[in-house]
Amino acid sequence: MFLLPIYYIYIYIFGGNIHTFSILKFPYLQSPLLASSMADAVTQKHLQINQTFDELRLFTQDTENQLKKLQQHQEYFIIQYQESLHLQAQFSQLSQLSPQERMVREPTLQQKKSSLEAWLHREAQTLQQYRVELAEKHQQTLALLRKQQTIILDDELIQWKRRQQLAGNGGPPEGPLDGLQAWCEKLAEFICQNRQQVRRAEHLYQQLPIPGPIEELLSDVNGTVTDIISALVTSTFIIEKQPPQVLKTQTKFAATVRLLVGGKLNVHMNPPQVKATIISEQQAKALLKNDSTRNESSGDILNNSCVMEYHQATGTLSAHFRNMSLKRIKRSDRRGAESVTEEKFTILFESHFSVGGNELVFQVKTLSLPVVVIVHGSQDNNATATVLWDNAFAEPGRVPFAVPDKVMWSQLCEALNMKFKSEVQSSRGLTKENLLFLAQKLFNSSMNHLEDYNNMTVSWAQFNRENLPGRNYTFWQWFDGVMEVLKKHLKPHWNDGAILGFINKQQAHDLLISKPDGTFLLRFSDSEIGGITVAWKFENAERMFWNLMPFTTRDFSIRSLADRLGDLPYLTFVYPDRPKEDVFSKYYMPVTSAKAIDGYVKPQIKQVVPEFAASSGDSIGVGTSYMEQASSPAVCPPAPHYMYTQK
Repeated sequence: MFLLPIYYIYIYIFGGNIHTFSILKFPYLQSPLLASSMADAVTQKHLQINQTFDELRLFTQDTENQLKKLQQHQEYFIIQYQESLHLQAQFSQLSQLSPQERMVREPTLQQKKSSLEAWLHREAQTLQQYRVELAEKHQQTLALLRKQQTIILDDELIQWKRRQQLAGNGGPPEGPLDGLQAWCEKLAEFICQNRQQVRRAEHLYQQLPIPGPIEELLSDVNGTVTDIISALVTSTFIIEKQPPQVLKTQTKFAATVRLLVGGKLNVHMNPPQVKATIISEQQAKALLKNDSTRNESSGDILNNSCVMEYHQATGTLSAHFRNMSLKRIKRSDRRGAESVTEEKFTILFESHFSVGGNELVFQVKTLSLPVVVIVHGSQDNNATATVLWDNAFAEPGRVPFAVPDKVMWSQLCEALNMKFKSEVQSSRGLTKENLLFLAQKLFNSSMNHLEDYNNMTVSWAQFNRENLPGRNYTFWQWFDGVMEVLKKHLKPHWNDGAILGFINKQQAHDLLISKPDGTFLLRFSDSEIGGITVAWKFENAERMFWNLMPFTTRDFSIRSLADRLGDLPYLTFVYPDRPKEDVFSKYYMPVTSAKAIDGYVKPQIKQVVPEFAASSGDSIGVGTSYMEQASSPAVCPPAPHYMYTQK
């Protein structure tokens, strides 16, 4: 009986970290024609994939028919070969006959023997030719299979992983895996069918060895089909749901690992177990080089083992890690000015399972996207910067987890816009004017056209290691503060276009100078992270332009922006000419009657600017319009909000 050898295959596949694609372009810079052209190209590519599957079906059916034909010829050949052995036995018995009988029978037997030997010789050559033709057709089929697999795994699946990586920066969701799984399962089906055919061809050769090149051909074909199925299985062991890329110790987190061909290969009949381990960047590099990293880790993860479950309805085989927690982390020696929030780790998921009754044994590994480990919430800001830079600028085929130290300003614009829209959850992204302001801030430059910055590069140090000139914070820390205050308190006003935001004080004054008194605008503070200030025009003997000290998240947790602006009647028009009440009144909190409860009156806060209190009638300490008169202890007057008066 012919038995195939057992292959032990140890192949590493590195999730979304080895293969990346160029960063996506700004939606507002893409023309509808370009978007339509890209969609058409994708559709055409998918049609080509399906067409190739049709070709593979025909190829596989053709080799199946030829294999049956070979088997029929070989079986008939064996019968005739047995007949030749029978004739040979009869020749051996002639010596026992009388000379007269021998003379009568020998010529007939000799003729039969000669004729049969000639037929066997010709048929042996024909069988050899059939075998070679079958092996060559298998080579053609496998070449097409490998090409199709390359398109699906190295293009489509890697693009999905790239989208998954960009989704970590706020890009569009990577999309479902159902279509990719269907393609991978078709690949698995054709590979298994061809592999079974190769096994049967080898069995036929084993039954009837005929000297010639077929043995080497069969060995090559068998090695090729084994390589193809190995690449398919190991490449489709993927992370469907990534762990958080900013990972806080002692905090629960989740992840999902999936084997796209698990159902087709019946792996679920003996469900494999998946183990998760956190490793350092250096350990990931060693793993890529196949250096030994067994039993090495950079920390302890609780609940780090999970059995893969098969879901009959969806046909998916996956492991859901729902309650992992990083108990501790072991850090490596940092390089130069690198901080702990620049150190990258990764979660290694690994498993092993067999296919075909232990005939093929696979050990599979996949790495998560880079993870930055923090121990305190104050580190989140800088850790997010590391993750954003890595997700945006990781290059194809990189060594874990190398990223360029410098990128083009236009590339950074794309990454910032993607993150901004995601964090603020707004369709209103960064305009060209916003980006010009950011460029001026980052480069400490006064060039007034965005195109002037297109050929300039931004280093990681400029982005989030070195403080901005004259400030105690980095560019990213300032930008992240803007997103934070918008996300938590100002999103409706940003979406309404009520916040200009990305302009400096002088630009604000230039915009307001031709406007009537009482016109104001809202801009992000240059001196306070996450601060927003009000600039307005009101000309008197003292000055023309006024600027409130910045409000921050702390202020808005006490009283909203809309209510604060509603308290200031001398602010009448939102730049350029929108009545304040039209813009903000729908967000005012209704004033409730301050009923005395148990002898106490509940005070209410009112925004007051002392310099304008007398002229507007907002006397400090006067609260009759804010609470009903009651026999109660005196209520402290509301605290005024001061202005800063830099020229």
